[in-house]
Amino acid sequence: MGDIKICSRCIMDETAKEITFDEKGICNFCHHYDNVLVNEIFSNKGGEEKIEKLIEEIKEKGKNSKYDCLIGLSGGVDSSYVAYLVRKKYGLRVYAVHLDNGWNTELAVANVEQIVKRLGIDLNTYVLDWKEFRDIQLSFLKSSISNIEIPTDHAIWALLIKTAAKMKIPYIIAGNNVVTESIMPESWLYGSKDSRLIKSIHKRFGKVKMKTFPSLSTLDYIDYLLLRGIRWVPILNYVNYNKAEAKELLIKELGWRDYGGKHYESIFTRFFHAYYLPEKFGYDLRKSYLSALVCSGQITRQEALEEISKPPAPKEILESDRDYVIKKFGLTIEQFETILRSPNKTYQDYPNNDKLWKRFNKFIKIARKRITRVQ
Repeated sequence: MGDIKICSRCIMDETAKEITFDEKGICNFCHHYDNVLVNEIFSNKGGEEKIEKLIEEIKEKGKNSKYDCLIGLSGGVDSSYVAYLVRKKYGLRVYAVHLDNGWNTELAVANVEQIVKRLGIDLNTYVLDWKEFRDIQLSFLKSSISNIEIPTDHAIWALLIKTAAKMKIPYIIAGNNVVTESIMPESWLYGSKDSRLIKSIHKRFGKVKMKTFPSLSTLDYIDYLLLRGIRWVPILNYVNYNKAEAKELLIKELGWRDYGGKHYESIFTRFFHAYYLPEKFGYDLRKSYLSALVCSGQITRQEALEEISKPPAPKEILESDRDYVIKKFGLTIEQFETILRSPNKTYQDYPNNDKLWKRFNKFIKIARKRITRVQ
């Protein structure tokens, strides 16, 4: 680790510029985790009872409809386990949405097919217009900000909410969770909800008109989730979610196959995590995901340190993914290297709605209480 200071409890270190340490050497991300644990994890505070009550409510509201709830399905462990829970354990009638952004691995596609087949779930695969989406993604690559996955994450989020509204399905059961995702520096991954940032970066670097890309503004978000009453339920925060155990269950029950690292079901995401961020910014997102697992007690700090000492992916995969991205974007190696070596930027270097989101924070908190807490 050299001279870089590392947390005495997790494995976050000074590569995250926001990090601070208390007198015991414990970082602010650990303290944040502890706070979130109290406020957003309900598995040990009547979570199962709350879920049972919610399931009854969902079934009652959906009794005259074809579907009880909507889920997003990527083929990854979190979304796959959500599918298993809502369909197999709770018996809900599920409508699944899968976003095809052109970067799926064959394994992810196979996992999705297996899950919907074995669980009897109706699936809608939404295919993004590649010419348009390629231009948006390439714009983000040229922008030199760290989170070049914002377009995909935003599209998934917007698509789920818009689909739920269109089909009059009031419940979106989601796989976002505290156990694996509660530790993340904003300097590494600025949030994906900011549609103004997407439009400003695309306007600066893009060439193709944005026509069909799924998007939601800040006001759209409040409209759909607060005024229209669509509820976003992070079900994994209400159960004892152990990632390793979830994988074993999925393999046994659904024929699910592991794809390696977190979110490696996508070639672009694997490139983003394992090549782009480490090479351009020196960020290793595994530190955040492993630190969350350490804080949750699912792995030890020593196990996390041993894991982080390994490369994020084998060298041949890193090189293959890099070459594939270069080819798919229509770049030359020289153009790609120029982008990689260009000065690093942050989302603050482009017009964004960060201040607006914070200004609306009270309203958003009201919406979140309504959509993320089971009454």
